[in-house]
Amino acid sequence: MISVKSLVKRYGDITAVSDVSFEIAKGEIVGLVGHNGAGKTTVMKAITGYLEPTAGTITVGGKDVLSDRLGVQRQIGYLPENAPLYPEMLVQEYLVMMAELRQVPPERRLDAIGRAVRATGLVKVLTQRIGSLSKGFRQRVGIAQAILHQPELLILDEPTNGLDPVQNDEIRRLVRQLAETSTVILSTHNLREVEVLCKRVLMMMGGKLVVDADIATYLEAARVRVSLRNDTADVGRVLGGLSGVKGARRVGADPAAPAFDVWEVAFEGAAEPTPAIVAAAAERGWSVRSVSPESSSLENRYREEHDRFVARQREVAA
Repeated sequence: MISVKSLVKRYGDITAVSDVSFEIAKGEIVGLVGHNGAGKTTVMKAITGYLEPTAGTITVGGKDVLSDRLGVQRQIGYLPENAPLYPEMLVQEYLVMMAELRQVPPERRLDAIGRAVRATGLVKVLTQRIGSLSKGFRQRVGIAQAILHQPELLILDEPTNGLDPVQNDEIRRLVRQLAETSTVILSTHNLREVEVLCKRVLMMMGGKLVVDADIATYLEAARVRVSLRNDTADVGRVLGGLSGVKGARRVGADPAAPAFDVWEVAFEGAAEPTPAIVAAAAERGWSVRSVSPESSSLENRYREEHDRFVARQREVAA
């Protein structure tokens, strides 16, 4: 459905996106995450044709964004972080206007609006002014305008930002429903939301794509916890130097044995280091209470990637 190859976007001397490539298949729900300024919004705007890349190519549904921008945009529904709403308009007036702007044929507009209204649960507020609605309902109006033309690709930027837990759940259910007929890119700082809704994550740091992974595989047994007697020396260096290990850190005392410390060893998904940890401990005569694999959360993995990104930035600056 989407192919992004070697995407670069510069603003003068500033590179917002650097050599980003990925593909998204039809029907996927993909989470796009990263810190503020990581390049997420630039990537989304480039896909929609709003921004022209400095270099690279983007195709959506086989159409090239540069050579057939309108053809691409007809396939896309886009909800930006600040939805393009007019508070003085009635909901139904706004949706009629958006159907016209999206060039939905006159004979199909009522059906298109009705379908979008039912999908987003707006039936009871059609005759209310948008400015009088709760934030949750305003988000629904924003999503309704994005799906009026039954897009093949739906791009949602922070769709649950500022919503309460009940509204959050409602929007999540709606996104799952919409994903039955559209490919979805979900950009959000709420990493738990990505875990719940998405099967795949694209993680950006400093304008680069640092992770493109199936979430279940990415999080599966991403760490091992080792409980060692707290007088053990040189643990961080030894464990951190094992093959496939990305880092080791002390996380605190073992709650079941105060004389022991717990060390967390992060590793690449296919490089399970438990045998090497056990061998290193035996070779050095360490007193080991336990070694246990531990599944991770996307939030923890994000912190690890961010810590590495910051460390690289410091090395470059030095």
